Amino acid sequence: MRRDHLSVGFGVMGGWNQPQAHVQVISNIVDHGLNIQQALESPRFVKLTFQGTDVMMESRFPEDVRRGLERRGHEIDLQGEFSNMVGGGQAVMHDARARVNYGGSDPRKDGAAIPEPIL
Repeated sequence: MRRDHLSVGFGVMGGWNQPQAHVQVISNIVDHGLNIQQALESPRFVKLTFQGTDVMMESRFPEDVRRGLERRGHEIDLQGEFSNMVGGGQAVMHDARARVNYGGSDPRKDGAAIPEPIL
C-alpha cells in the first residue's frame, strides 16, 4: 500500500480469512487513522462460509455492535479477545519524509516485524 510519502508492506496469515483480514487492516490504517501496530491489534471478524448469516468475531467488538448484528439476523460465533481464527500478521511502514521505518506485529501469532535502519 502506498500513499504520498508512506509505504506499507504487510501480510496476514489465515487461509479463507486472509483477504478479509487484509481489508480490515487496510481500513484501520486508511479509514480510521490507526498506526500499523494498532491496525494489527484491532478486533477482527471473519465470515467462513458463503451461505448463511454466521459471522465469527472477537469479543473486543462492543456489545452494541454485536447486538445490532444479531437484530439484523446474524448468528455471532463469539471468540476470545485475540483469536487465531481471524489470522495474524506483521507489517512494516516506510516514511520517506521522516526517513523512518516502523514495524508492527500481531499479538495473535508468534513473530516479529523488524524494519531495517535507513542508512
